[in-house]
Amino acid sequence: MAAQRGRDLLLKIEAEGGGAYVTVAGLRTKRIAFNSETVDITDAGSAGRWRELLAGSGVQRAAVSGSGIFKDSQSDALIRAKFFAGEIASWQMAIPDFGIISGDFQITSLEYAGAHDGEVTFEIALDSAGPVSFGVA
Repeated sequence: MAAQRGRDLLLKIEAEGGGAYVTVAGLRTKRIAFNSETVDITDAGSAGRWRELLAGSGVQRAAVSGSGIFKDSQSDALIRAKFFAGEIASWQMAIPDFGIISGDFQITSLEYAGAHDGEVTFEIALDSAGPVSFGVA
């Protein structure tokens, strides 16, 4: 993958449950991480006492985080409502020249900050709440 502009990585949420996604806020920084826990099956008979792992097991998860400014009051209200209700929503992360990551996520952290001489900013963190899929952009 060639170098890409960070602003082209988009975070979107399904607005009304009808499959239409809207871009969330003006995120200045974004990050998505995929993790997989391991299951250690090492025992006294393991060759050379090297650790052995059980393939295809363990829990997989995706975590998304970002910070920036809300682009309008509607995206602020939508995210705030999802957070305080503890709802799981359908989200998409569009990664240029790579594809679209889709799945159900829950907002696990929502923080607001601001300096006296600057704009109000926010930070958001999402954790996957089910299978995550990949589609070509």
